[in-house]
Amino acid sequence: MTNPTDVHGPAAGLAALEICESLLLALTDLKIIGEREARGVLEDAAAAHRNGGAFVREPDLSLAIVAILERIIAGRTPIPPP
Repeated sequence: MTNPTDVHGPAAGLAALEICESLLLALTDLKIIGEREARGVLEDAAAAHRNGGAFVREPDLSLAIVAILERIIAGRTPIPPP
């Protein structure tokens, strides 16, 4: 069973994703950045993982991160329902 208070587990990653996505939406809604810039942030993050960025030792994790970011860029929910 997953420990709900584990700050390094999957729930922590999903919480961080939700916060970042909400921040990008808020920044675009407030016209602090444009949609093109928000998309650029997501595309840069995806490219970093696609090109062996932060998780070189865990290529499957990098591929999963790229897939999630590409779903957000395409305007779909990041995590498909089970």
